[in-house]
Amino acid sequence: MNSNLFNYLGIGGIDVAYLFIGLLGFSVILLILCIMAFVQINKFKKKYNKFMLGKDGNSLEKDIMTLYEDNQFIKSSIDTNRENIKKLFTRQESAFQKMGLIKYDAFKEMGGKMSFALALLDENDNGFLINSVHSSDGCYSYTKRIKGGESELALSKEEQVAVERAVSGLTPDAE
Repeated sequence: MNSNLFNYLGIGGIDVAYLFIGLLGFSVILLILCIMAFVQINKFKKKYNKFMLGKDGNSLEKDIMTLYEDNQFIKSSIDTNRENIKKLFTRQESAFQKMGLIKYDAFKEMGGKMSFALALLDENDNGFLINSVHSSDGCYSYTKRIKGGESELALSKEEQVAVERAVSGLTPDAE
């Protein structure tokens, strides 16, 4: 077939059957793309209809505003919780966390290990030591301040063991 238009376009020597087959293939590709587009549109329509089910513009706006307010409340609650946790950590740091206990016989004639030394320390190894000495005459208790795991006053052997146990975090065991 000889056409002036084909000659003008520079495709006058091409067989029309090849041109027809090419256009048919191009049409099939376009048809497939259209079907895929319709499938996606239907998916979006179903999601939209499910989202809008029973909703009008005003109720949808109210729902969104409620969610926004809830989100703001949750954010402020989280901030409050963070502050409370910081306060708790600060308080916990100065609470007694370590304990060292040793029971001993202050006087050999007493027996039964009635005397004891108890060290109570915080996270920074600050606290106090209670020493209770039992004798046949009575019971005498006194305390010594502990700072950084050390005492300003001299410690007896038993008191030193109680402080070392507390500093090291060993569980107190009665000897």
